[in-house]
Amino acid sequence: MPALSAIVSSLHLFTLAIGLPAVMLRGRALRGPLDDAGLRRLFAADNAWGIAAGLWLVTGLLRAFAGLEKGSAFYLGSTLFWTKMALFAIVVLLEIRPMLTLIGWRRARGRGQRPDVSSARTLYVLNHIEMAIVGIMVFVASFMARGFGAR
Repeated sequence: MPALSAIVSSLHLFTLAIGLPAVMLRGRALRGPLDDAGLRRLFAADNAWGIAAGLWLVTGLLRAFAGLEKGSAFYLGSTLFWTKMALFAIVVLLEIRPMLTLIGWRRARGRGQRPDVSSARTLYVLNHIEMAIVGIMVFVASFMARGFGAR
């Protein structure tokens, strides 16, 4: 179990190296020209951001509830864990609009149409709010891992 715990923990942290650059590159793509090349860059970054979110969710659940780390009592009894989960939920809620919009853009491209990219500025702002929240989550997680917030 210690090796599996280390692997899951490493993957959870490594996902940060995927997620933050992905969301940063998605923002950069939203700010740039949304021609064919720009849309390809945008969709690639968005795919990486989605993969990171999925990995965070799976590895986080494993760490908290699969008996690999400090145990579910540690996590459930920590106010910082709940803070981190609230921040994650906010990111998920903020991501609904970009996700649905980009799915629509992908569908339009799949039909050979030019997507209506007029909401790119709004998606850019949401993207950067999400990026800031993920940065805050890193600090919350670091403090939580050191026992702060325990009841």
